[in-house]
Amino acid sequence: MATNVNYIVKTTDAKLTDIQKALEQAGIKVRSIIEVFKEEEKE
Repeated sequence: MATNVNYIVKTTDAKLTDIQKALEQAGIKVRSIIEVFKEEEKE
């Protein structure tokens, strides 16, 4: 029986597709990626 686990990943310069590709290249099966919060960095 498979177990589903949810994680939160914070990035500074990655797109959703970049994250998905990196995880899949590491052998991690990705079910979905959802953007939950976007914050503009102060300069």
